[in-house]
Amino acid sequence: MREDILRILDENDQVDPATIATMLGATEDEVRATIAELEKSKAIVKYHALVNWEKVNDDLVQALIDVKVSPQRDVGFDQIAERIYRFPEVKSVYLMSGAYDLSVAVQGKSLKDVASFVATKLATLDHVLSTTTHFILRKYKEEGVILDDKAELKRLVVSP
Repeated sequence: MREDILRILDENDQVDPATIATMLGATEDEVRATIAELEKSKAIVKYHALVNWEKVNDDLVQALIDVKVSPQRDVGFDQIAERIYRFPEVKSVYLMSGAYDLSVAVQGKSLKDVASFVATKLATLDHVLSTTTHFILRKYKEEGVILDDKAELKRLVVSP
């Protein structure tokens, strides 16, 4: 039941416990207790609204930054990743395989804000060897949700 509840809430965190109970053939109390346990164990970390900021005419600038770092003895990448994720501009940090070590998602009020963050805070950290910044120009799909207005697939007319 735990995984079923997690799947339902991952798809739509607005589903209430009574509806989940009906969907799973359980009692509302069982569902509430399971959700409380999942929250306590940090399996459920946060309930989150997905906002399409382009619809709000917000001028936030978002970027993905590839970061090459020198891992440290006994802690590997963890310590530098922690220093990076503590910056308020940073929204996500991932350890990656491939050409770079960390992928850092950042957000700022302007292109200049993001550039300043990279130049003065991120690139100057000990053990950071290089950075490559990719500015997000447009989002089409995020967290499984299509953000494009033309979400419906249009079929091509086929004529004989």
